[in-house]
Amino acid sequence: MGLEDWIRVPATDADIRARIAGLVLRASAANEARPDLDDDGLLRFGDAWVALPPVESRLTAAMLSSWGQVVSREDLGTAGWPEGAPGRNALDVHVLRLRRRIASLGLVIRTVRSKGYLLEARTVTA
Repeated sequence: MGLEDWIRVPATDADIRARIAGLVLRASAANEARPDLDDDGLLRFGDAWVALPPVESRLTAAMLSSWGQVVSREDLGTAGWPEGAPGRNALDVHVLRLRRRIASLGLVIRTVRSKGYLLEARTVTA
């Protein structure tokens, strides 16, 4: 159930209004469903949870603070390693591990080429 729709023209006004109403409902449901990370590193989404190690917890917190937006590699590096990132590969390894941990919650981390990463709920496609 994605946040997009299509319509074949010509279309009636009633059909267009119905599709817009459906999109509004799906968008509001998607906005309500937001993960929560507590101070102990427990990431909760829906009825499920997963414990995160410290670095992955800091990376997740940075992505949650910008929920629905791309977070740059630089910002994630600073969040994960406040004293200075150990190297480019370290971020890649921790994002890979984090992707695996959060998959069971229905969350995904998308790579946005040349920009950074985006944490979002996995969308179900028909």
